[in-house]
Amino acid sequence: MSSRARPEFDPELKAGLAVVGGVFPPTITPDLIAFMRRSYASPPIEDTLRGRAITRSEHTIAGHRGEPIQVSVLRPTRAGSPRPGIVFVHSGGLMFGDRFSGADLVLDWVDNLGAVLVAVEYRLAPEFPDPFPREDCYAALEWAAAMAGQLGIRHDRLMVAGASSGGGLAAGMALAARDRDGPALCGQVLDYPMLDDRGVTASTGQFDGVGVWDRVSNETGWSALLGEARGGPDVSPYAAPARATDLSGLPPAFIDVGAAEIFRDEAIAYADGLWAAGGDAELHVWSGGFHAFDIFAPHTVVARGMVRTRDTWVEKILAD
Repeated sequence: MSSRARPEFDPELKAGLAVVGGVFPPTITPDLIAFMRRSYASPPIEDTLRGRAITRSEHTIAGHRGEPIQVSVLRPTRAGSPRPGIVFVHSGGLMFGDRFSGADLVLDWVDNLGAVLVAVEYRLAPEFPDPFPREDCYAALEWAAAMAGQLGIRHDRLMVAGASSGGGLAAGMALAARDRDGPALCGQVLDYPMLDDRGVTASTGQFDGVGVWDRVSNETGWSALLGEARGGPDVSPYAAPARATDLSGLPPAFIDVGAAEIFRDEAIAYADGLWAAGGDAELHVWSGGFHAFDIFAPHTVVARGMVRTRDTWVEKILAD
């Protein structure tokens, strides 16, 4: 474990880390991928949706290379007129998780804000390395835009959102949509996003063997996606958005991150890059927050504040 000075965890969050470690160890190496796919699998979606006025439909669409992938569409049961749409990309370090991982945290966007959520089952590394995950996600975005009429989605209110690796993929989708003259986006929600394969920030070096998702875990995830290209000169900004040299012309961004996690500095740098390019970004750095604390410790004061702040921004962006 590193003895390097680092920010302290919030006391309430720190108390929950012992429980988190049994499901999500701080250091993930390639030999733990199979374990993580079991431990990080989402609960049955029927249980998650129970008691909510949400209708689910399943669709098989063409992903990267035209190969089939699954998407789920979650919409308000009583929706009449077209509603805002959100393409949601799950977390899991690019190697595990499924389209409903973390979805419980954004279902209020469907229930309370009346949005239509499109959850993407993108293919996972290392079996499906770059560009499979990002191009699967972009295919789902294009499908949602093309099918907006049938799905009840407003063309002028389409957003991308994701957490951790999903946040990086969402940022990559926004870049690709701009560069490919793709769907017009009204916003992007980047929760503690995984943006930079190079691992050169100060925060990356501060967390070894502590918290959730440490430096070694990050190297495992990026290596699974990029192989020997990780850290080299030939990585696409659609895979690692921190590589982008032009952040102009992007939709408004909500970026949040914990102060006590490795993604802190790359998230701050990305927000700064958006501002420098004349863009709109709202950045929140949560004191004492470890990675994905809203997922692993949703009962805490900090997590409740984080979710409330994020939901407020989404409501503002989706409103007329």
